Amino acid sequence: MGDLQKIVREQIEILRPDSEAIKSLHKISKEFIYQLNNEIRRSRIDADVFVGGSFAKGTQIKSGNYDVDIFVRFDWKYESLSEILEKIIVPVAKKLKMRIEKVHGSRDYFRVLIENTTGYFEVIPVMKIKKPREERNVTDLTYFHGPYVKKRISGLEDQVRVAKQFMKACEVYGAETYVRGFSGYSVELLILKYKSFVKMLRELIKVTDEKRLVIDLAKHYSNPKEVFIQLNEAKVQSPIILIDPTYKERNALAALSQETFAKFQKSASDFLKNPGAKFFEKKNVDINSVRVKSKAKGFDFVSIHLDTDKQPGDIAGTKLKKFFDLLLRELESYFVVKDHYFRYNGEIRGISYIIAKAKKEIVRIGPPIEMKHAVKHFKERHAITFVKGKHIHAHLPVAVSLKAFLDSWVSGLGDKMKQMHITRINVED
Repeated sequence: MGDLQKIVREQIEILRPDSEAIKSLHKISKEFIYQLNNEIRRSRIDADVFVGGSFAKGTQIKSGNYDVDIFVRFDWKYESLSEILEKIIVPVAKKLKMRIEKVHGSRDYFRVLIENTTGYFEVIPVMKIKKPREERNVTDLTYFHGPYVKKRISGLEDQVRVAKQFMKACEVYGAETYVRGFSGYSVELLILKYKSFVKMLRELIKVTDEKRLVIDLAKHYSNPKEVFIQLNEAKVQSPIILIDPTYKERNALAALSQETFAKFQKSASDFLKNPGAKFFEKKNVDINSVRVKSKAKGFDFVSIHLDTDKQPGDIAGTKLKKFFDLLLRELESYFVVKDHYFRYNGEIRGISYIIAKAKKEIVRIGPPIEMKHAVKHFKERHAITFVKGKHIHAHLPVAVSLKAFLDSWVSGLGDKMKQMHITRINVED
């Protein structure tokens, strides 16, 4: 542990990217984009190319494998953007002796692997729109985000890097469904608002359910109340409403969940109280240690490994997290969940654990008391019944371990596992 500002300064030095690697990647990018534009012209496709993401804005973190986001903007007249892009990119990659991978998403895009370098390209098809409200996909908005941030971020790049690394370390970075956290763009906007990583933490830990935060950098609205009146209800459910300065009808943090934000706030509060480098390091969860501590306190513990047949990335992670959430909901009827953890490993597996204690009993609501035949049948099936309001109820004891409950639940899933694209479930106590 150490001085707050000293820790931040040390992290800044660690996170600044290697200048020679970035210079080399700029050179390779320039050649790749040149060939991409040539192929677009040769194919007589109405499209143009631009570089986006942290590489374009100078906010990338030091890495052994830098990614460069390259967007190809297609005219409105085209429909199957991914298919058209594939026809363009294949000959370019072949000419430059680069390997490509198709990545499935809301729109398929392509990862271009560059041999003997510390980087790769992600080539993403987007629609050429003149105004943000014309978007067909959220990636179409990237064209407006880059210039807005790049024009204002000068001098704050290090603060962005530290903020992003902190969020990655506490597993709240990313707007994907299996994370529901902070996107890179939203982090940049927060730093533009607060001007420093530390101030951002200090302000965000003050946010509560009763005192939600509205940030409107471009002053699209006269006051926070107007935001709640003008925006669709679904867009203002997040703990922070961050109005996109390039598009007043969009909350840039709409994906942020209460659960993820609570995790961020705890890490932020702990860091401010006792600053240390460990808050910027990826955590390796020692499941066995958690198991021993949980059982010592008298709690039930299970670790769960889930596999999916979906392609690695956002789709696989989302499928796994959705299934884990379903499992939790089923569990909460019979157990008090003390803690739970889920992490997608980036391939086909989700790693998780649950700490819980069985409820002494649960109450099952039966039929209305005027339905005498049904009430009689309900009493025959339950030993302890009572009337509350207009319904008969039953007390049901919970005399099963967490693992036994989950084993029984999993065995009863049948075809549902296949429908949810879960290929394997391994539960260990």
